Amino acid sequence: MNSNDLRLTHRTRRQFLGNTGIGVGAMAMASLTGGTTARGASPTTSENPLAPKSAPLPAKAKRVIYLHMAGAPPQHDMFDYKSKLVELNGQPCPQSFLEGQRFAFIKGVPKLLGTPHQFKKCGQSGQEISEVLPHLSEVADDLCIVKSMTTDQFNHAPAELLLFTGSPRFGGASMGSWITYGLGSESEDLPGFVVLVSGGTDPTGGKSLWGSGFLPSVFQGVQCRSAGEPILFVNNPAGMSREVRRQSLDTLKELNEQELARVGDPETQSRISQYELAFRMQMAVPDVANLASEPEHIHAMYGTEPGKASFANNCLLARRMLERGVRFVQLFDWGWDFHGTGAGEDIKLGLPGKCATVDKPIAALLKDLKQRGLLEDTLVVWGGEFGRTAMNEERNGSKFLGRDHHPHAYSIWLAGAGIKAGQTYGATDEIGYFVTEGKMDPHDLQATILHLLGLDPFQLKYPYQGLNQRLIGPANTPKIQQGLLA
Repeated sequence: MNSNDLRLTHRTRRQFLGNTGIGVGAMAMASLTGGTTARGASPTTSENPLAPKSAPLPAKAKRVIYLHMAGAPPQHDMFDYKSKLVELNGQPCPQSFLEGQRFAFIKGVPKLLGTPHQFKKCGQSGQEISEVLPHLSEVADDLCIVKSMTTDQFNHAPAELLLFTGSPRFGGASMGSWITYGLGSESEDLPGFVVLVSGGTDPTGGKSLWGSGFLPSVFQGVQCRSAGEPILFVNNPAGMSREVRRQSLDTLKELNEQELARVGDPETQSRISQYELAFRMQMAVPDVANLASEPEHIHAMYGTEPGKASFANNCLLARRMLERGVRFVQLFDWGWDFHGTGAGEDIKLGLPGKCATVDKPIAALLKDLKQRGLLEDTLVVWGGEFGRTAMNEERNGSKFLGRDHHPHAYSIWLAGAGIKAGQTYGATDEIGYFVTEGKMDPHDLQATILHLLGLDPFQLKYPYQGLNQRLIGPANTPKIQQGLLA
């Protein structure tokens, strides 16, 4: 050992981090992707908590891509056509639908609002899809459209938290974190759980929607970007070469291993793993994020523009990550809160434009996964956090067409691994207000997703505050929706 290395071994980790330049970037990266080891791993071993694990049950899906339209898309104008509602357009809503109900913004007796958009039967399955989704209509036979989702939350943040963490309150672990906790990652050089955001801002529920909560922080989602530096803080500080970073990490590893042997804190081992992952990501992330390497026909299919931030770019980046072993990719697209308070939130004037930003890339993603043989073991989920009313909101006398928050019925769709394609599941009443058949809630959806991945939703647990926490909550009432499964 030379004199410099000998000197370093006598320094504390705090002194080392504070004076080598590794502190801010590496620690930020570690806070994004690392924390403590999982499932009681021995603190004296080099076990990688993200190492791939075998599913305890037969699995149809190996990976998940979840497309969340933050703000709640209007199901009446996209997937749940109601001829009776169109017939009654402009008439006062029957009192029976208003008694005992709470609305976010509607006051008094609102008027019923039939969709201004045309629907048609698509594909051999004949599923009804709106004209605002012409590209998705082309892949109707790959979709299982669920018209019977419900929730007990009618504000955005609690509804999103319930959907993605199993609880409407902050502090829970996100779905992607649970899945990587249960299965690990198939990629050695990329995080197991990646998040991509479009629409100009984070969803209302914030970064808790991909947080690890009470699970070790190694399992939380890592936010990536399709423009600019793909992952913040992963690059070396100014003036530090890759060789110097390698030497620094080697010395830091020695210091951490000494600390691990002395104290036995499993978080120390997790930090070692995450520093190493961050180092490998320096090479892997630029490669996976290089959308310009894709052929022109792929860009034409998705509508992508390399170097720009967009939902289309995020879809293509998601496919590239899935190919490289990322377990769970979550896309959030903000801007689906169609209250009708202005032209941009008008379901006649604004909705077609918003749909155009996602329709083509989502259809391209499904086609691309299918042609590459990935759709057969990739589960794709699309939806919002709740539905929208069958009535026109008319907030403050607005003349634009908009719909208020509605928890009692909304539409989602699933495709890919283990899903019965080309079917419509569940139903609502004649104006799309209440579910009449195949009722599902967020815990049912979570249970079904875990089941498809080969995880038992009732046995996937983590001890915290004296309880065995689960994604599906403490009750045994959630149901795996067998009617969705092939």
